[in-house]
Amino acid sequence: MFSEDMSCCVKWEILMHERFSDVWICKGFGRASDGADPTELGRAVLAAYLAGRSPRGETFRVVVRTDDGGQFVITPSQLADPGWKADPAICRELPVYLRNALA
Repeated sequence: MFSEDMSCCVKWEILMHERFSDVWICKGFGRASDGADPTELGRAVLAAYLAGRSPRGETFRVVVRTDDGGQFVITPSQLADPGWKADPAICRELPVYLRNALA
């Protein structure tokens, strides 16, 4: 049974572009059910994944999909705002390894 006040589920994937075969390879995935803003969730996931990691020329992105069929693609260029900080409510929805990377 679905009602308007139920939380929606958003699913996210961390993808790395493999330049030699020109395909996107899944490096991690997860979901959140608090109705978080998909763009902010994607930014938090990507920022956490890239924290302390040397990309060695690799290209990463996060794709966030919502229950209603929406899709949002977050790239590192969207993390360039120096004043941006992940919302603590969104961080609580992340797996521990990503949450700890943002701490």
